[in-house]
Amino acid sequence: QVHVVESGGGLVQTGESLTLSCAASGILFTVNTMGWYRQAPGKPRELVATITRDGIPNYADSVKGRFDISRDNSKNTMYLQMNNLKPEDTAVYYCHAEGLERFGDKYLDFATWGQGTQVTVSS
Repeated sequence: QVHVVESGGGLVQTGESLTLSCAASGILFTVNTMGWYRQAPGKPRELVATITRDGIPNYADSVKGRFDISRDNSKNTMYLQMNNLKPEDTAVYYCHAEGLERFGDKYLDFATWGQGTQVTVSS
């Protein structure tokens, strides 16, 4: 099975920056699209940003111009550079990855979520 683990969350003040990382691990797999999602208390989980294997990003309007998503395919790792953080960015941030996993001579789709990392922005 492919697993993803987030790191880098924490407590910062308004206007500061944080970088989140998400590392995928497993055996014989290829990660295609990866993404960051977030969920604030009492609200549904929402898209923050996604990135294809070729590096094409997509951002939610609320983070455009402030957040930068990137990935290192050689390390199966994705990053989210968050700048000019605002209190409304406070949430648990989740990593999502999907791709193909090899089982013998078969390739099966997978999609997996991380456990999440807390980001808190104080005013």
